[in-house]
Amino acid sequence: MRKLNIGLSEEQRTGVIELLNKDLANSYLLLIKTKKFHWDVVGPQFRSLHQLWEEQYQALTETIDSVAERVRALGGFPVGTAKGFVEYGSIQEQADHVPLATEMVAQLVDDHELIIRNLREHIDKCSEDFHDEGTADFLTGLMEGHEEMAWMLRSFIEGEALQADGKKSDLDKVPAMR
Repeated sequence: MRKLNIGLSEEQRTGVIELLNKDLANSYLLLIKTKKFHWDVVGPQFRSLHQLWEEQYQALTETIDSVAERVRALGGFPVGTAKGFVEYGSIQEQADHVPLATEMVAQLVDDHELIIRNLREHIDKCSEDFHDEGTADFLTGLMEGHEEMAWMLRSFIEGEALQADGKKSDLDKVPAMR
Protein backbone atom coordinates (compact mmCIF):
# COMPACT_ATOMS: atom_id res chain seq x y z
CA MET A 1 0.00 0.00 0.00
CA ARG A 2 1.22 3.47 -0.78
CA LYS A 3 2.28 5.44 2.30
CA LEU A 4 -0.30 8.03 3.38
CA ASN A 5 0.82 11.64 3.55
CA ILE A 6 -2.19 13.37 5.11
CA GLY A 7 -0.52 15.25 7.96
CA LEU A 8 -0.97 12.55 10.58
CA SER A 9 1.76 10.24 11.77
CA GLU A 10 1.38 6.47 11.70
CA GLU A 11 0.91 6.56 15.48
CA GLN A 12 -1.81 9.22 15.25
CA ARG A 13 -3.67 7.34 12.53
CA THR A 14 -3.40 4.05 14.44
CA GLY A 15 -4.83 5.69 17.56
CA VAL A 16 -7.73 7.21 15.67
CA ILE A 17 -8.44 3.94 13.84
CA GLU A 18 -8.60 2.13 17.19
CA LEU A 19 -11.19 4.62 18.45
CA LEU A 20 -13.18 4.40 15.23
CA ASN A 21 -13.25 0.60 15.40
CA LYS A 22 -14.67 0.80 18.93
CA ASP A 23 -17.35 3.18 17.66
CA LEU A 24 -18.02 0.90 14.70
CA ALA A 25 -18.40 -2.14 16.96
CA ASN A 26 -20.84 -0.36 19.29
CA SER A 27 -22.86 0.94 16.36
CA TYR A 28 -23.10 -2.55 14.92
CA LEU A 29 -24.11 -4.09 18.25
CA LEU A 30 -26.75 -1.36 18.63
CA LEU A 31 -27.98 -2.09 15.10
CA ILE A 32 -28.40 -5.77 15.98
CA LYS A 33 -30.27 -4.93 19.19
CA THR A 34 -32.49 -2.38 17.44
CA LYS A 35 -33.39 -4.88 14.70
CA LYS A 36 -34.11 -7.60 17.27
CA PHE A 37 -36.46 -5.29 19.18
CA HIS A 38 -38.04 -4.20 15.87
CA TRP A 39 -38.88 -7.85 15.21
CA ASP A 40 -39.96 -8.77 18.76
CA VAL A 41 -41.99 -5.79 19.97
CA VAL A 42 -45.64 -6.47 20.83
CA GLY A 43 -48.44 -4.53 22.45
CA PRO A 44 -50.29 -1.29 21.83
CA GLN A 45 -47.05 0.50 20.92
CA PHE A 46 -46.17 -2.07 18.26
CA ARG A 47 -46.75 0.01 15.15
CA SER A 48 -45.11 3.21 16.34
CA LEU A 49 -42.06 1.42 17.80
CA HIS A 50 -41.77 -0.92 14.82
CA GLN A 51 -41.64 2.11 12.49
CA LEU A 52 -39.34 4.17 14.75
CA TRP A 53 -36.85 1.33 15.05
CA GLU A 54 -36.90 0.75 11.32
CA GLU A 55 -35.95 4.40 10.81
CA GLN A 56 -33.24 4.11 13.44
CA TYR A 57 -31.68 0.90 12.15
CA GLN A 58 -31.58 2.39 8.66
CA ALA A 59 -29.75 5.43 10.06
CA LEU A 60 -27.40 3.15 12.01
CA THR A 61 -26.63 1.22 8.82
CA GLU A 62 -25.52 4.45 7.14
CA THR A 63 -23.49 5.39 10.22
CA ILE A 64 -21.74 2.03 10.23
CA ASP A 65 -20.80 2.38 6.58
CA SER A 66 -19.48 5.90 7.16
CA VAL A 67 -17.34 4.84 10.12
CA ALA A 68 -15.90 1.89 8.20
CA GLU A 69 -15.10 4.15 5.24
CA ARG A 70 -13.43 6.67 7.58
CA VAL A 71 -11.21 3.86 8.90
CA ARG A 72 -10.26 2.96 5.32
CA ALA A 73 -9.59 6.61 4.44
CA LEU A 74 -7.09 6.71 7.31
CA GLY A 75 -5.33 3.62 5.98
CA GLY A 76 -6.81 1.09 8.38
CA PHE A 77 -9.17 -1.82 8.17
CA PRO A 78 -12.54 -1.78 9.92
CA VAL A 79 -13.51 -4.48 12.34
CA GLY A 80 -16.05 -6.59 10.49
CA THR A 81 -16.77 -9.84 12.31
CA ALA A 82 -19.20 -10.71 15.08
CA LYS A 83 -16.24 -11.72 17.24
CA GLY A 84 -14.55 -8.39 16.54
CA PHE A 85 -17.70 -6.41 17.33
CA VAL A 86 -18.04 -8.15 20.71
CA GLU A 87 -14.32 -7.67 21.49
CA TYR A 88 -14.24 -3.98 20.54
CA GLY A 89 -17.74 -3.04 21.68
CA SER A 90 -19.17 -2.36 25.11
CA ILE A 91 -22.91 -2.72 24.42
CA GLN A 92 -24.38 -5.72 26.20
CA GLU A 93 -27.02 -8.14 24.98
CA GLN A 94 -29.80 -9.68 27.00
CA ALA A 95 -30.40 -12.86 25.07
CA ASP A 96 -32.23 -14.67 27.88
CA HIS A 97 -35.63 -13.03 27.44
CA VAL A 98 -37.74 -10.68 25.36
CA PRO A 99 -38.43 -7.53 27.40
CA LEU A 100 -41.64 -5.53 27.36
CA ALA A 101 -41.77 -2.68 24.85
CA THR A 102 -40.99 0.05 27.40
CA GLU A 103 -37.97 -1.91 28.66
CA MET A 104 -36.78 -2.28 25.07
CA VAL A 105 -36.98 1.49 24.70
CA ALA A 106 -35.15 2.04 27.99
CA GLN A 107 -32.35 -0.36 26.99
CA LEU A 108 -31.88 1.40 23.66
CA VAL A 109 -31.79 4.80 25.39
CA ASP A 110 -29.07 3.46 27.70
CA ASP A 111 -27.11 2.11 24.71
CA HIS A 112 -27.34 5.37 22.75
CA GLU A 113 -26.25 7.30 25.83
CA LEU A 114 -23.27 4.94 26.27
CA ILE A 115 -22.28 5.59 22.66
CA ILE A 116 -22.72 9.35 23.15
CA ARG A 117 -20.41 9.32 26.20
CA ASN A 118 -17.84 7.26 24.28
CA LEU A 119 -18.04 9.60 21.30
CA ARG A 120 -17.47 12.65 23.52
CA GLU A 121 -14.33 11.00 24.88
CA HIS A 122 -13.19 9.98 21.38
CA ILE A 123 -13.77 13.49 20.02
CA ASP A 124 -11.50 14.89 22.72
CA LYS A 125 -8.84 12.23 22.10
CA CYS A 126 -8.93 12.75 18.33
CA SER A 127 -8.47 16.47 18.77
CA GLU A 128 -6.13 16.67 21.77
CA ASP A 129 -4.09 13.45 21.57
CA PHE A 130 -4.03 12.72 17.85
CA HIS A 131 -4.53 16.21 16.33
CA ASP A 132 -7.11 14.84 13.88
CA GLU A 133 -9.72 17.57 13.71
CA GLY A 134 -11.34 15.93 10.67
CA THR A 135 -12.21 12.80 12.61
CA ALA A 136 -13.21 14.86 15.65
CA ASP A 137 -15.68 16.72 13.43
CA PHE A 138 -16.88 13.46 11.87
CA LEU A 139 -17.49 11.96 15.32
CA THR A 140 -19.34 15.10 16.42
CA GLY A 141 -21.82 14.49 13.61
CA LEU A 142 -22.25 10.87 14.69
CA MET A 143 -22.79 11.98 18.28
CA GLU A 144 -25.51 14.40 17.21
CA GLY A 145 -27.27 11.57 15.38
CA HIS A 146 -27.20 9.37 18.49
CA GLU A 147 -28.40 12.27 20.63
CA GLU A 148 -31.41 12.67 18.36
CA MET A 149 -32.20 8.95 18.38
CA ALA A 150 -31.89 8.84 22.19
CA TRP A 151 -34.18 11.87 22.47
CA MET A 152 -36.80 10.22 20.25
CA LEU A 153 -36.71 7.09 22.41
CA ARG A 154 -36.79 9.02 25.71
CA SER A 155 -39.71 11.06 24.42
CA PHE A 156 -41.59 7.86 23.78
CA ILE A 157 -41.54 6.84 27.44
CA GLU A 158 -41.50 10.22 29.22
CA GLY A 159 -44.65 11.25 31.03
CA GLU A 160 -46.18 7.80 30.94
CA ALA A 161 -43.14 5.74 31.93
CA LEU A 162 -44.05 2.21 32.91
CA GLN A 163 -42.22 -0.29 35.04
CA ALA A 164 -41.47 -3.65 33.44
CA ASP A 165 -44.46 -5.07 35.38
CA GLY A 166 -46.81 -2.65 33.59
CA LYS A 167 -47.41 -0.41 36.63
CA LYS A 168 -46.92 3.33 36.42
CA SER A 169 -43.78 4.49 38.18
CA ASP A 170 -43.59 7.30 40.71
CA LEU A 171 -41.43 9.65 38.65
CA ASP A 172 -40.56 13.04 39.99
CA LYS A 173 -42.54 15.69 38.21
CA VAL A 174 -40.23 17.70 35.97
CA PRO A 175 -41.36 21.31 35.60
CA ALA A 176 -41.71 22.56 32.06
CA MET A 177 -39.20 25.16 30.93
CA ARG A 178 -40.85 28.40 29.91
